[in-house]
Amino acid sequence: MDPESVLNTAKPTQIPTREEDPSSNQSTSLLSLSTEDPSSPPQKPTTTIIFIALLLVTCVALSAASAFAFLFFSAGKSAHPSIKEDQTARPLTKLDHPVVLLISSDGFRFGYQHKAPTPNIHRLIANGTEAETGLIPVFPTLTFPNHYSIVTGLYPAYHGIINNKFVDPRTGAVFSMASHDPKWWLGEPLWETLANHGLKASTYFWPGSEVIKGSWDCPKGFCMPYNESVPFEDRVDTVLSYFDLPSNEIPEFMTLYFEDPDHQGHLVGPDDPQITEAVTHIDGLIGRLISGLEKRGIFEDVTIIMVGDHGMVGTCDKKLIFLDDLAKWIKIPAEWVPYYTPVPSIRPPAGVNLSEVVAKMNEGLQSGKVKNGKNLKMYLKEDLPSRLHYSGSERIPPIIGMLGEGFKVEQKSTTAQECGGAHGYDNAFFSMRTIFIAHGPQFGRGVKVPSFENVQIYNVITSILNVPGAPNNGTSSFPRSILLPKA
Repeated sequence: MDPESVLNTAKPTQIPTREEDPSSNQSTSLLSLSTEDPSSPPQKPTTTIIFIALLLVTCVALSAASAFAFLFFSAGKSAHPSIKEDQTARPLTKLDHPVVLLISSDGFRFGYQHKAPTPNIHRLIANGTEAETGLIPVFPTLTFPNHYSIVTGLYPAYHGIINNKFVDPRTGAVFSMASHDPKWWLGEPLWETLANHGLKASTYFWPGSEVIKGSWDCPKGFCMPYNESVPFEDRVDTVLSYFDLPSNEIPEFMTLYFEDPDHQGHLVGPDDPQITEAVTHIDGLIGRLISGLEKRGIFEDVTIIMVGDHGMVGTCDKKLIFLDDLAKWIKIPAEWVPYYTPVPSIRPPAGVNLSEVVAKMNEGLQSGKVKNGKNLKMYLKEDLPSRLHYSGSERIPPIIGMLGEGFKVEQKSTTAQECGGAHGYDNAFFSMRTIFIAHGPQFGRGVKVPSFENVQIYNVITSILNVPGAPNNGTSSFPRSILLPKA
């Protein structure tokens, strides 16, 4: 099947919600109320006792029915405004063309916005549109795969960046986060889409933006080579300076990237005061941006979309799994393992029976004799849950492991203490969710929308900018569910 056919047939699937454990029926336990003293001898029930018991049961039943009716009829009614049929996009007042500024705060786990006073972020939320329970990243929930999915609308198997670091199985070439050869970067990112249609884009850091590809030549002054030492305030001020250009030179699409709070999250986990400080700093940067746009009289004209690439979860040395502990069932040499955590990957040499490797590894992991073994399950990549969309590329190793939340894999036991934070796990884990906050002429004010996967963002942005998008894994109808129609 040719690549375009694959893109056209690959459709995102909704991540299923976790069902309650059927063995735990809270309603039953609440109704199983006994007022008898267990230490007293059994007595024959009297008519009065039976009457009182029946009356009590009737009252409980009526109360339960009333509560159920309330929940039933209130279901679907949101406590927050939603897009109404008579609402339309607000007209631009100063700019003569739409502008989208896409901001990424790396590792901004959903919920961080409530860890400290964040008046500027909450200003965007109150007057814009928010994914009410967060943005769902793609699997694996790592920085480079997710950033590139956001700007291409493609799952990693289709845009080619399947991990932060990986090996081309055909050539042996190694991809790293400093790789700018276009052979690695498939699909069509937003800056290339705009260039294809004669529009301008600027990128103040974003994975893939330095890659010269198609019509995009990484223009000097509008495509910043990555340099993590550049102060965040300088990045904001540079983006603001683009709005001082003549109107026809202002880029239609801009990116802005901050490494925090991911940096702190890896060091101390998601619940440390350092995270609160980092989130407060990010909020101050958003305030600096808003203030600069207001001084220019264009805040209401510019579409600001603030996202993260993934969440964060705490890890510690007590949550480790060692591959050497599987030696009784199968030996996994280190040279078979291109990646340990959080996406354990196995690429045995030619001639090794892959199914047998998976079976023996799982036998050992489920035996109860491998420390933490039940928190890792191995798959042939084609047998991974289809909702992960993580099998359709030869760059993905043939055997992939799915780890329990916060667990890590290593080759052998060490004495190192490894408490901190990590991401990359199953995107069904709520801890991996991040934020989607959008403010602009085509976003309703104070609107909450259900969570969605970040591959939908590409089509949202092309819709705002009125440009045809490239084939992608997002759904063409999605923008209509989140954007106000044009007047």
